[in-house]
Amino acid sequence: MKYDFTSLMNRSGHDSIAVDQIPIPGAEVKEGFSRIPMWVADMNFPSLPTIQEAIHARVNEPHFGYFNLPDAYFDSIIRWQKERNGVEDLPREAIGYENGVLGCVASAAAAFTSPGESILLHSPTYIGFTGVLENCGRNIVLSDLVQDENGVWRMDYADMDRKLKEHNIHFAIFCSPHNPTGRVWEREEIEKAMEIYKANECVVISDEIWSDLTLPGFKHIPTQSVSKDARERTIALYAPSKTFNLAGLVGSYHIIYNRMLRDRVEKASSLSHYNSPNVLSVHALIGAYRPEGYQWVDELREVLKSNADYAYNYILEHFKGVKLSKPEGTYMLYLDCEEWCKEHDTDMDTLLKAGVAVGVIWQDGRPFHRPYAIRLNLALPHVLVKEAFDRMDKYVFNAK
Repeated sequence: MKYDFTSLMNRSGHDSIAVDQIPIPGAEVKEGFSRIPMWVADMNFPSLPTIQEAIHARVNEPHFGYFNLPDAYFDSIIRWQKERNGVEDLPREAIGYENGVLGCVASAAAAFTSPGESILLHSPTYIGFTGVLENCGRNIVLSDLVQDENGVWRMDYADMDRKLKEHNIHFAIFCSPHNPTGRVWEREEIEKAMEIYKANECVVISDEIWSDLTLPGFKHIPTQSVSKDARERTIALYAPSKTFNLAGLVGSYHIIYNRMLRDRVEKASSLSHYNSPNVLSVHALIGAYRPEGYQWVDELREVLKSNADYAYNYILEHFKGVKLSKPEGTYMLYLDCEEWCKEHDTDMDTLLKAGVAVGVIWQDGRPFHRPYAIRLNLALPHVLVKEAFDRMDKYVFNAK
């Protein structure tokens, strides 16, 4: 590979909650064990060099005053969406800067719903959605994803339709690829979901921040591409932050074709006087969406597939009582530990602390709305993935 996905970086003390913070209350790492960060959704790989080059070039210009988004920003997004997602004729006016995906969720909720109004989401549910909507005073209605006979997560279309009608819902959030399950929806599945949203007159937010990180063999289908109606009722959200590990720089963008939707979202976003771009974030996107970024992402996807295959097979072979679906996208695994906990007469708090004790800093999956779940980040060098699973085997799931 041309790019570096094997170096063991020392992120400790360098602005990284992934290694400096333990997300499990009361958990501590025992002496003699290093920390392996496998929780928050950022990556432990060196950045794409052209991102740093773009930032350095801008920093070398000795002025940082007010500015407008440059042509290169829009051109980079239009080219990226065409090459990666097959989006043709994306007009510049449909693209808008957002400080973050969740910020736009809050703005759109404010623009199209009232306090106390219900919003439909799928469960398991990304905790960011839960936090934002609760903070905004909206009522969350969940439609459970169900696993088929092969363990593949599926939407329950009848349940979605029933709940939209029962709760008079006209605003929904669709996550594609889905976080935390890692499901990459097929075109026919998205079409069915959008037909249900259409029949119930819903404005739809489509969170596609993970769209670049499908595993090889799976393809992201933009929600707006499945029909003319989907194009007109959908607020699509993207960001280079997940793809290139730029969360600390802040910066996302929306694609909204429908002028009415766009005007209302942009008005709501403007009211805080906060949703303004940082000049270095803008140039980071331009650096990320250079031709080198295309190759970097393709290599990254191969690395993530190797890690995901290793983890999936290891769990099936060694961790009796732990269930998971085969990964399709993202770099997160969502583990169901119910059988293991019951077989070993233990609870989730004890299990989570046992992992942290040996340096496996994983994430409590219960806030995503599954009572025995753990979310596990695989975006780190393969040698650390193997080390983490060796520790989980010896000291956690098969401890003597």
